[in-house]
Amino acid sequence: MEAITCIKQRRSIRKFKPEVVDHEVVREIVEAASFAPSWKNTQITRYIVVEDEAVKEKIADECVLGFTYNAKIIKNTPQLVVATYINGRSGFEKDGSYTTGKEDRWQNFDTGIAVQTFCLAAHDKGIGTVILGIFDDEKVAEAINLPEGQTVAALIPMGYPLDAEAPAAPKRKEADELVSYL
Repeated sequence: MEAITCIKQRRSIRKFKPEVVDHEVVREIVEAASFAPSWKNTQITRYIVVEDEAVKEKIADECVLGFTYNAKIIKNTPQLVVATYINGRSGFEKDGSYTTGKEDRWQNFDTGIAVQTFCLAAHDKGIGTVILGIFDDEKVAEAINLPEGQTVAALIPMGYPLDAEAPAAPKRKEADELVSYL
């Protein structure tokens, strides 16, 4: 698939077939996502694929801050990817000081790039994804036994889209509204 076509055709998918994405396909998606740029090539993003129904249920019931729409999506996805990042590497010098005034916010920036690359690579393989942001970081970390030194960045339900789940593109702003020149 051409890159521009992939970008324009990818949609947030919230309804999935029950079949699990093969681990080799997930590996290929993660491999593609590893090419996302990152601060000084730190590659801080990690992907934890939750297939255990009890863990998904716990995240849906206890970690989405009462947002029932996200709970329903999580309960009905065959795999929930928890995107995390390793703390203290992106935006920092070796002595632990911040490199720029953005301080530790580079961690989120780098992980955002990696997550979008992950979702585009998944779309290229016919896999649907949606990036969820309404959740309690600490409760999700506890539910998945997140290793120390990492932070939860996003939840990504993933699977094969239901045939009927092909939403139209939302209206986009014109490029002239988004760009300016000095």
